[in-house]
Amino acid sequence: MTAVPLRELPLLETDVLVVGAGPTGLMAALVLARRGVRAEVIDPKSGPTRESRALVVQARSMEIYDQLGLAQQVLEAANPATGFQLRQSANPEGFQFAPAQAGDTPFPGAEIFEQSRNEELLASALEGEGRPVRWGHRLVTLLEGIDPADEQVEALVEGPQGLCRLRARWCIGADGASSTVRHQLGLPFEGVTDDATFCVADLHGVTGIPDNTVAARFGDASFAVFIPLGPGGHARLVCLSPTESPDQDEVLAEARADLGINFERVDWFSAYRVHHRVASQFRKGRALLAGDAAHVHSPIGGQGMNTGLQDAHHLANLLADVVRGHLTPSAVGRYERERRPVALTLIEGTDRAFGIIARRGRGAAALRRRFSGIISLLGPTLFRSALGPHLGGLLGQYRIRYRQVPAGTTPPAWADDPAVGLRLLADGERADALHAMTWQLHTYGSRARRPAVPDWIEGPFAFAADPRGRLRRDRMYLIRPDGFVAAAFPLHAGAASTYDVSSALAAFEVVA
Repeated sequence: MTAVPLRELPLLETDVLVVGAGPTGLMAALVLARRGVRAEVIDPKSGPTRESRALVVQARSMEIYDQLGLAQQVLEAANPATGFQLRQSANPEGFQFAPAQAGDTPFPGAEIFEQSRNEELLASALEGEGRPVRWGHRLVTLLEGIDPADEQVEALVEGPQGLCRLRARWCIGADGASSTVRHQLGLPFEGVTDDATFCVADLHGVTGIPDNTVAARFGDASFAVFIPLGPGGHARLVCLSPTESPDQDEVLAEARADLGINFERVDWFSAYRVHHRVASQFRKGRALLAGDAAHVHSPIGGQGMNTGLQDAHHLANLLADVVRGHLTPSAVGRYERERRPVALTLIEGTDRAFGIIARRGRGAAALRRRFSGIISLLGPTLFRSALGPHLGGLLGQYRIRYRQVPAGTTPPAWADDPAVGLRLLADGERADALHAMTWQLHTYGSRARRPAVPDWIEGPFAFAADPRGRLRRDRMYLIRPDGFVAAAFPLHAGAASTYDVSSALAAFEVVA
């Protein structure tokens, strides 16, 4: 460490400091760049991750990629997964979940697109915006920005050329489960570490797995999940380890013997413990946490990386509005109010599922086999039933609702509409509008006069009547840059109530 006084160190200034160049940090920086906000991303690694556990991009994350103009690149490079197979005997071809999502998202099913590829895609897009990642730069400490009274962040950063200071208006800690930012903020990471150890292997020449299907195998002592990575039997194996300190040969030998797995070669192998934890707060002072720095959970359902991508999209849009003077700085509190409940709900759900499957021993294995048999019989029926679209939406993460008032309280007129708090489907004629990442006014099947709103709120755009009737003719809708419905104003003689509009803008802390 140099003895040079801090004030004499080189100083770099920006709007937002992003610590961590995983999918979460890169997504945040790219959204900020597209919104015209300067961001600097630092990461101690030399480049994007090469080996990754996260694989699945769900429908809502694909919608975000589409808003950024990157969805086609994902589709061209990814391997689609449209169904599950839980038992070869009960459903040799698996059962499909993608049809239950059709019509509710432009991207039904899931795309198998490894974390490393997500990072490469986002880092390349960020470089195209003229904001390349500062690889090989490590956060040493936060000098300023932790206290609620602080109006800026200042960080001490160590890079290839030595120490420097980096000053920003905000800091996003997207630096993983061992987050330096979270430790600097002194925030507890509440939860547990599971007793079970899991192994992950990249296999080639796997046989007996249906194409484009996530398949599970349940043995007398263990279980495994296969995720398709490409043609020629290329698949990712995730399995329960027979011991706390697994050996690759031992684990794969058991997989062959107990699960009947056949494969030709192994590219790489790793072991890990599963954590279920959520930070006690997502914000302190001018620093905020996102992705694994804020919450970690089991890989059940392929939700983790997606939750981080959506944290980043939400937070970056919010910070962009604050930096550009559209919202007051205190509006940043909405991030924790809306995203922390999502993390808690996800962890509660994955904890329950994980409690059923992640145990060693023949008793637990018998329970897993019984459970898988029930689901393999019920699954196809449920996904074809009226409940199917709801289940598909939960899996695809596009059924999230951000509540504008506490549960059990009477909502104001502008929040008393079923569409408020839900994301709009970017389809048809409104796709271009929603891709703009701006605040907008919409009407559906009617026209309305523009109310007294700031000039950066676009519209009203008049769209055709909603064929499903979810968006009403007698409403004007306020849409956020992230595509979620912020408010619905009842229309009277083609105009919205001044009181309703001003009340909604005040609730979102819009700068007049």
